[in-house]
Amino acid sequence: MPRFPQPRSVRAPRLRLHETVSVILQLENGRNLPARLHRISITGGLLELSTYLEERTRVDLTFQLGFAFVHPKGEMLFPARGGDLGYLQPFRITAFAEEERHRLQIEIADQLKQSMAPAKVGPGSGARPRFFMESF
Repeated sequence: MPRFPQPRSVRAPRLRLHETVSVILQLENGRNLPARLHRISITGGLLELSTYLEERTRVDLTFQLGFAFVHPKGEMLFPARGGDLGYLQPFRITAFAEEERHRLQIEIADQLKQSMAPAKVGPGSGARPRFFMESF
């Protein structure tokens, strides 16, 4: 039987946050840990923590992105040293209310569109033209 190449899965858009987004992680034992969110997608993200969590630790996350409050369940991935607080640690989202997932997806798309909006190029705008002809 012939084998056909499998279609490539499309990676979820990632949003790199330029402002500080505070996150509260609730561990299975009820303990809360503060963190900062650096990147987010509908499948996971990157947190900055003062202390790392063991890989595969299950957490409940709570954060606000734009006007959307989200409360996904997640699983921590392998940590790395770095950041102002001490550790950068990725996480994977394991469960999401469909309404919150949809709100987060819309918020990520909106913020990506805003960050990719073309800058006005012209005299006094402070932006340099990408091409010579754009300067006229």
